[in-house]
Amino acid sequence: MLTFDEKWAKVLACDATYDGLFYTAVKTTGIYCRPSCRSRKPKKENVDFYLTREEAETNGFRPCKRCQPEVEHAPHRALVQQVMAYLVNHYKQPIRLEQIAEHAQLSPFHLERTFTQATGETPRQLLERIRIDKAAYLLRTTDMSNLAVCYEVGFQTPSNFYRVFRQVKGCTPNTYRKGEDI
Repeated sequence: MLTFDEKWAKVLACDATYDGLFYTAVKTTGIYCRPSCRSRKPKKENVDFYLTREEAETNGFRPCKRCQPEVEHAPHRALVQQVMAYLVNHYKQPIRLEQIAEHAQLSPFHLERTFTQATGETPRQLLERIRIDKAAYLLRTTDMSNLAVCYEVGFQTPSNFYRVFRQVKGCTPNTYRKGEDI
């Protein structure tokens, strides 16, 4: 059992390990959050803690729209799925972070930070991995030249294609096509 001050310290630290163990309710806004919520921190005197969501809702608090404490899964799962679907469907096109953010209706900074926290990689890294996976498939199943594969999967320059391919697969496209050193 944590004391009020210990819970408050976890809220200030946005400590996700305590999500689900208690909820923070802000008297002045009527909202309750997870301890890991990144929203602006309230004054300490305006805070109550509840052990369950039901207890917070019974006392008149509604769930935070940012951290979604009423949702059982990770709060950013829907965002991650939305971004992944967008990247998979548009990987052939030149894509900028601003376009992904506009699609997700978020700021580019918030999108990248949230996506990276949830997945461990940036949207750019995921896009490159999707492109390289498609390139690897094409290298193994078609007679397309490396240059044609490079442009087919959405890379703008061959040098970037070769650099990213080696980084992701650990070998060159030619080596991968031949099945050597894999």
